[in-house]
Amino acid sequence: MNNPSSRSRLEQALARIAAPSGEGARACLTIYADAARGAADAADARVKAGQTLGPLDGAIVSIKDLYDVAGEVTRAGSRVLADEGRRATADAPVITRLREAGAVIVAKTNMSEFAFSGVGTNRNFGTPGNPFDRARVPGGSTSGGAVAVADGMCEIAIGTDTGGSTRIPAALCGIVGWKPSKQRIPTDGAFPLSFTLDSIGPMGRTVADCAATDAIMAAEPVPSLQPASLSGLRFGIWQGMPFDGIDKTVSAAWSAAVAGLTQAGVRFSDETIALLDDMAQVNAKGGFSPVESYAIHRERLKRDPEGIDPHIRARIERGGGVMAADYIDMVLGRQRLARAMDARLAGLDALVLPTTPIVAPTIAEVADPDVFARKNALLLRNTSPINFFGLCAISLPLPPQDGLSSGLMLVARNGADRTLFNIAAAVEKHLKD
Repeated sequence: MNNPSSRSRLEQALARIAAPSGEGARACLTIYADAARGAADAADARVKAGQTLGPLDGAIVSIKDLYDVAGEVTRAGSRVLADEGRRATADAPVITRLREAGAVIVAKTNMSEFAFSGVGTNRNFGTPGNPFDRARVPGGSTSGGAVAVADGMCEIAIGTDTGGSTRIPAALCGIVGWKPSKQRIPTDGAFPLSFTLDSIGPMGRTVADCAATDAIMAAEPVPSLQPASLSGLRFGIWQGMPFDGIDKTVSAAWSAAVAGLTQAGVRFSDETIALLDDMAQVNAKGGFSPVESYAIHRERLKRDPEGIDPHIRARIERGGGVMAADYIDMVLGRQRLARAMDARLAGLDALVLPTTPIVAPTIAEVADPDVFARKNALLLRNTSPINFFGLCAISLPLPPQDGLSSGLMLVARNGADRTLFNIAAAVEKHLKD
């Protein structure tokens, strides 16, 4: 990533952030211009000296607004948290690892308030427009990060994914979004939504960028990406739920992708996942995100309920009436079902499904609370089971249809992250050819 120079690429990114006609003011909430220039110059000096810190040395990276940066208030897209003014005493571990790898951190990016929405709107700091249609939402919760990558404000965006928050905006904005096996990357220093489901992943223009970034954040050696042979791979198409209510634009992009992969030698099978009904029974007790976010925010709800976006507040408040015994039942039920899902996927190289069943809705239509709730549920529907079952997954951009973007999601067993990256690299190459 060091040719052209890191400094020249940084200046291009800063120019795009500052462009009055662009989305920089809404996508990037804090800009680290001076510190980034120093980091970029240091990366370029290492190049001249024949040294390198690895594949991210000099890469232009943005971080989601919920990561702790020493001395700064961690807002998580919220005016309430901004007003509380509590400053972080240290960088989040993943931020430290990125800096040590030579990443040039250019900005903190906008997000759904408290990361609790797949839509990506933010009434506090504005909603960055979708790169394919500025009147549409970018998807959430890592909304600003996805727009920043797609619009050239950075090369890699660090997000979080609790129910799809890297994969949804990646699909809607035409980039790659990665959700790792949760346990591989520490979530310390990332403002939580759900302690149970939160995971940390990157978004970028390529699978290779995401794979390298993932390894660095996990403190693992950066592997050489080895694209798998598509011929003979066993992909299971998750039947039923992922295709309910699918719109014609997503359906057309999906069908074309499956037809092309079939011609390339991928062996597809139709897979009915009965465990989804068991998941619904567990979540009927209240769901992890509402219950755990209520525990995090209950005092804030008492102090300043009007300071929280009503779309978000309604979701948090649902967790307030769940009994401790029901929560424990959820924890135990999820553990059992995660083991069952791992066994269910043993005969497949990957599950495949559309990342979202719909294209990005317009910003205007989701201003209505009922429409917001309905579209939010649809955007999260295909991605959220991956977090519940503890799997890893990646969203790859499909060729645009009707001028809009959608994604193909590949899913693998917990711990199969490296294998899935190699499979995704092969599918990515096929989709681009």
